[in-house]
Amino acid sequence: MIKSMTGFGRGEYRDEKRSVVCEVKSVNHRYLDVNVKMPRRYNFAEDAVRRTVKDAIRRGKVEVSFQVETFTDDDVQVDFNEALAKKYQYGLSALAEKLGRSSESVGIEYLASLPDVMTVVPRTGDEEEMTAAMVKAAAEALSAHAKMREIEGAKLAEDLIARGDAVLGMVDVIEARGPEMAKEYIDRMRQRIHELLDGQAEIPEERIALEAAMFADKSNITEEIVRLRSHVSQLGQILRSENPEGKKLDFLIQEMNREANTIGSKANDLAITSRMLDIKNEVEKIREQVQNIE
Repeated sequence: MIKSMTGFGRGEYRDEKRSVVCEVKSVNHRYLDVNVKMPRRYNFAEDAVRRTVKDAIRRGKVEVSFQVETFTDDDVQVDFNEALAKKYQYGLSALAEKLGRSSESVGIEYLASLPDVMTVVPRTGDEEEMTAAMVKAAAEALSAHAKMREIEGAKLAEDLIARGDAVLGMVDVIEARGPEMAKEYIDRMRQRIHELLDGQAEIPEERIALEAAMFADKSNITEEIVRLRSHVSQLGQILRSENPEGKKLDFLIQEMNREANTIGSKANDLAITSRMLDIKNEVEKIREQVQNIE
């Protein structure tokens, strides 16, 4: 099933100790890029959360954010760094002496507010519980995220299939134009020769036949039409497959564009060139849509 790379999901885990809310947002990206935001004291759970995300999403720029609320105070502890506090105290005293001020103005509250002097950390025995809670919240958010991406993906697939059908319709017109193009070329060549000879000599049919054969060979676009039809068919097959991949579609669109360019360069015909430009326009729209597929 097609999934869009753009989506949002929210999940929550709650027990008697805590509430953990997780939000997952994603946009299109060539590879999988996961950014996890959580309170610093819970960084120990980041690897587990990343693994959970990678199991659910193949590619896209993904932002995972957490909000944690604790209902009790037995799952955290306050640590203080005595050695660091003494260094701060010594530095502040030295600074006060140089400035001619009293070091007694530095209170304990100020020392405690300095970076890394006082830290709040989970109790060692609670890390496993907290990791499990965050993973469960992330899993719920990813489930909601996946549903949204599937809905968007279904719309993308419907649009892409319709555009593929439009390309096939234009290919049919180009293919039907082929014999007419060769006939018109021969008629124009006959007319030019007739004008040059001014009716004083017979038109060299053998030479005309040779030129017509050379033109037909040079402007033959049968192979390109067959390949373009095959690419559109593969597009539909991939879109309807169980595990479609955006990277495969990226390559397929490149090949469709290549065949359209070749048709335009080989067929020296205004009508075919016009249809080829329409095909390229549709292929470009397909390419833009494929950029949003996982």
